[in-house]
Amino acid sequence: MKSRLWLALAVVAALAARAQQPHDHPPRTSDDYVRFLENPQRDQWQKPDQVIQALGFRPGESVADIGAGTGYFSRRFARHAAKVYAVDIDASLLERARKNAPPNVEFVLAAPDDPKLPERSVDIIFFCNVLHHIENRPAYYAKLKRALKPGGRIVNIDFHKRPLPVGPPVDHKLSEDQVVAEFKSAGFELARSFDFLPYQYFLVFELKTQDGASQR
Repeated sequence: MKSRLWLALAVVAALAARAQQPHDHPPRTSDDYVRFLENPQRDQWQKPDQVIQALGFRPGESVADIGAGTGYFSRRFARHAAKVYAVDIDASLLERARKNAPPNVEFVLAAPDDPKLPERSVDIIFFCNVLHHIENRPAYYAKLKRALKPGGRIVNIDFHKRPLPVGPPVDHKLSEDQVVAEFKSAGFELARSFDFLPYQYFLVFELKTQDGASQR
């Protein structure tokens, strides 16, 4: 009887520890990823309405949602932007996002090293929990630069590089300082940042001109 009790306690402890761990990263299946992206509790910490308000869409602007997944942000952007490019490397996720999508959303099946965006096509390039997945980021930033319209901006939201209740393991994350340094090396400057997200930093970059000022 005592051995059975100890076994039961060990199982409960193991399950509790697993429940406190971040979600699998990357998720084991597309269905796992969909459940994470569309978890109703995500709104509590992702605060999508506040994010969109902070972006301050101007009339006629277009936005590229890089790593759009199931369209969590793309379908919200469609209410505020003239055109939305929902960009992802996973065709099955894009198919899910395509269902009941607004007509101003265009779906782009990208490559891991290329967002496949037309030249000078977007005013805002948006990343959320995605940038740390891109391997050769300097080359990728050069392609983003070509896709931006004059005065355009790049937005990056990602998890702070510390243990958190959600998000990838710490060793998969990019620190805020690292992201700022990488964009600076690519010719961008940090224009604004916001601190209302509990687990993520929120950075807005603009392209520098030759005299060192931003294009905006």
